[in-house]
Amino acid sequence: MIATILTVLIVCAAFYLVFYVFFPLGRGAIYDPSTQEETIIMAEVAAVAVGEKAADLGSGDGRVVIALARRGAEAHGFEVNPILVYISRRNIRRAGLQGHAFIHWRSFWRADLSSFDIVTVFQVSFVMGRLEAKVKRELPGGARIVSHYWRFPTLLPETARGDIYRYRIS
Repeated sequence: MIATILTVLIVCAAFYLVFYVFFPLGRGAIYDPSTQEETIIMAEVAAVAVGEKAADLGSGDGRVVIALARRGAEAHGFEVNPILVYISRRNIRRAGLQGHAFIHWRSFWRADLSSFDIVTVFQVSFVMGRLEAKVKRELPGGARIVSHYWRFPTLLPETARGDIYRYRIS
C-alpha cells in the first residue's frame, strides 16, 4: 500500500515538473498564475478600448485573456504547455467568450505581435531583455505593454499600480 502511494506521488511530481517547470522554463516563466485581483488590475492598467487586439504572452490558464476579452478586446493567448492550452480553452468556453478570446498552442517567441494594440506579460527577469527587443521590433507605435512584477531593462513605465507596470511603444 505504501509503495503504491509512493509510486503515485513520484509520478505526479514528475508530471508536474515536466509540464509546469522544465518544459516552459526554456521558453519563458514557469506556470505561476496571477491572482484574480492582479488579473483585474492588469486588465484595468491596460486601458482596453472595445475592439482593440490584445495578446497575453505565456497565457497559462487563460485568466488574463478572459479579463481582456471581458473588457472588449479581441484577446489572444500564446501558451506552450498543451495541458494549459486545454484548460484555457475550457475556461473561455465556460466564460462564454468564444469568438472573443483565443488560445494559441505556440511559443510567443514565434508569434508575430505587429497586429496587437496591447500585450500583457508575467515572465521572469532573464526573459525581459530579449522580450523588450521583440516588442520594440514588432509592436506598432502607441502599443501598450502591461507587465506583472518584472520590469524591462531599458523601457520606462508610463504608469504603475503596485507591481503592475504599463509601457508604451513610441
